[in-house]
Amino acid sequence: MNTQKLTSKQKTILDAIGEIIDQEKENPTTYRIHKYLEGRGVEMGSLKGTVQVIEALEKKDVVKRDEDKKIYLIENNSYANWGNIFSIPMYGLASCGEALAYADDNNVDGYLQISKSLFRRENPAKLFAVKSLGDSMDKDKINDGDYVVFEKHDTDYNFENKIVVAVINGMATIKRYKKLPHGIIGLFPNSTNSVHQPIYLDESDTILIAGVFRKVLPVAYVSL
Repeated sequence: MNTQKLTSKQKTILDAIGEIIDQEKENPTTYRIHKYLEGRGVEMGSLKGTVQVIEALEKKDVVKRDEDKKIYLIENNSYANWGNIFSIPMYGLASCGEALAYADDNNVDGYLQISKSLFRRENPAKLFAVKSLGDSMDKDKINDGDYVVFEKHDTDYNFENKIVVAVINGMATIKRYKKLPHGIIGLFPNSTNSVHQPIYLDESDTILIAGVFRKVLPVAYVSL
């Protein structure tokens, strides 16, 4: 969707449409958009003025209205199927090098809009994303800046040989989890860069496996 040539009012309404869809899980009418902005103190003038802005967005192929007057965002010249979209939280940054970044429930940076078709087997309520840092997992196609989706699991889950996001003393890192002899836990990189080395922990160390890897969303194709 190209929003670079939109006016400030058009961008305001476009943002409002996305917010309403995210919050109310349905596509809004023009009247609903007008009242939504009015309730937030955004001056759009009369309802007719809002109608005119939406008509301009239609001419730019940014939105479409259906027979029920509900407004849809357009992606690649087709209706965005918002009934098939869900949101997952994005928890800050997670290192693909040293464990240098923090990610938890108090550090939500935003939400990603994702098609249910991408995650048919997973429970959407257990999914979350972090933004990767570094290149220590690039052989697994996890590159610097990518959004990486993980699924939360109970502590009795078998994490062996899985790519996980581990939180160590409040620091998050993406690595492959392996249990080694003598009570040692190894978090292993998989990189073209030989500088990266495993992280070795004792089973008694404070470590939280926050989630198990499910999918990479390359940053070039993701917008918040």
